[in-house]
Amino acid sequence: MTRKGKTECIVVGVDGSPASAAALAWAARYARAMGATVRAVMAWHYPTAAGPAPVGVAASSVTPEVEQSGHEIMDQAIAAAFGDPPGVDIERRIAYGHPAQVLIDASKDADLLVVGSRGHGGFTGMMLGSVSTHCVTQAYCPVTVVRTA
Repeated sequence: MTRKGKTECIVVGVDGSPASAAALAWAARYARAMGATVRAVMAWHYPTAAGPAPVGVAASSVTPEVEQSGHEIMDQAIAAAFGDPPGVDIERRIAYGHPAQVLIDASKDADLLVVGSRGHGGFTGMMLGSVSTHCVTQAYCPVTVVRTA
C-alpha cells in the first residue's frame, strides 16, 4: 500500500523476547498483505543498576560488541518471523537510547508502530509493559500492541 506515493513503513520493536517475536511475526503478515516495508528497530542503553547512563552516546569501546550482539539477535528474530526469502523489504536499525524513546522517535516517519505487550523488562503478569505504554501514549503514528498467549 502506498500513501502519498510512498510505500507504507511499519516500525517494529525488536529485543529478542517472545513478545517482540510475536510483534515481528504480526508485522510480517501485515507487511505482506499491504506491500509495506518493515523497519526492525532495536534499542540498547546502559541499565541504571550499572550506574548513571551516559547521555547521548555510549562508550566507544563497548558499542561494537553490543551492536554485533544486537545484529545477531535481530537476524535470528527476522529469520524466524519472515523466513527466507522474507517476501518484503526489511530495514534493520540498532540505536543507543531508552527503547521507548528510540521507538517513539522512529515513529515520526512511520505509518504504523508495532510492539510486543512486554519485552525483557516486563514483570510477569503485567498486561502491558512500560515501553509499550509509552509508545501507545506518545507515538507519532498508530500503534499496534501484540499480546502473546
